[in-house]
Amino acid sequence: MQLLDGTACSQQIRQEIALEVEAIVAAGKRPPHLAAVLVGDDGASQNYVGMKVRDCEEVGFGSTTVRMKASTTEAELLAKIDELNSNDAIDGFIVQLPLPSQINENNVILAIDPKKDVDGFCPENVGNLSLGLPTFVSATPNGIMELLRRYEIETEGKHCVVLGRSNIVGTPIAVLMSRNTNPGNATVTVAHSRTTNLKALCASADILIVAIGRTEFVTADMVKDGAVVIDVGQTRVPDNTRKSGFRNVGDVDFEQVKDKCSYITFVTGGVGPMTRASLLQNTLKAYQRR
Repeated sequence: MQLLDGTACSQQIRQEIALEVEAIVAAGKRPPHLAAVLVGDDGASQNYVGMKVRDCEEVGFGSTTVRMKASTTEAELLAKIDELNSNDAIDGFIVQLPLPSQINENNVILAIDPKKDVDGFCPENVGNLSLGLPTFVSATPNGIMELLRRYEIETEGKHCVVLGRSNIVGTPIAVLMSRNTNPGNATVTVAHSRTTNLKALCASADILIVAIGRTEFVTADMVKDGAVVIDVGQTRVPDNTRKSGFRNVGDVDFEQVKDKCSYITFVTGGVGPMTRASLLQNTLKAYQRR
C-alpha cells in the first residue's frame, strides 16, 4: 500500500505557480488576484477560507476576503457578486458554501460571471466540461485527476466506480475519468446509496472514488485487492482524546481498507490540499485568459 500524498503534490503545484507569478511580476504586471466571499460564521468555512488566503500569499497572489453577516439577504449577496464580477482587479472569486438557509445557492451560482467562476460550478463551465471544451474544472475533481497524473497511475481501460453523484464531485469526476485523456479512458460506473448490489459493484472497481458523504461507509469487503482508493469525504466527529475535541473522518474506513489497496488517500493530506491547489491553478488560468 502506498499513500497518495496530496500535501506533497500540492506543494509541487504551488511551487510551479509561484515561479509563474515571479515571471509575471518581473515583467512589470500585477499578480493574479483571488477573492473569497464568506457569509456567516461557520467554523469550518472560516478555516477553509483562511487556508486559501495563506495559499495565495505563498504563491504571490493577491487575495481579498469579503465577510458578510449570517443575516445577509440573498439580494445583498447578489449585489456583492455583481461588484466582484465588475471589478477588473479581481481575476476569480468563490462564494464559500454552505450558505445560510435564507439564500438560494443555485441563484448565487448563476450570478457569478463564468469567466471568474474559479470554482467551476456555473452552468456554462459545467457544460463546457461535459463537452470537453476549455473550462474551469471544479477544484476537487481537478485535484483528483492531478493526483492520478503525478503518481502515474494507469487508468486506461480500468473500471472506475464513483460512489456519489453530486454536481461538485461525483458527476464531474465521472466525466473526466471517462474522457479520452491521460489520466482517463476508464470505464466508469456512477453509484450511490440506493444502487443495487453496491458492495459487489464497489469490489469490482480497479479505481474507487468515494464522495458519498457518509463516514467510514466503505469497508474492506467493498474493496478489490490492489485497488486504487480515493476518499473525498471529510467529516468532523467528536473525539475526547484529541486536544481539539474532534477528529476528521473520511467516507472510507481507512484502517480496514488500507492493506487491500495499491494506493489510497488519507483523509488528512489527501484530496483536500489538492482541491486548494486546483483553485490556485484555476485563478492563474482566469488571469491568463484576461
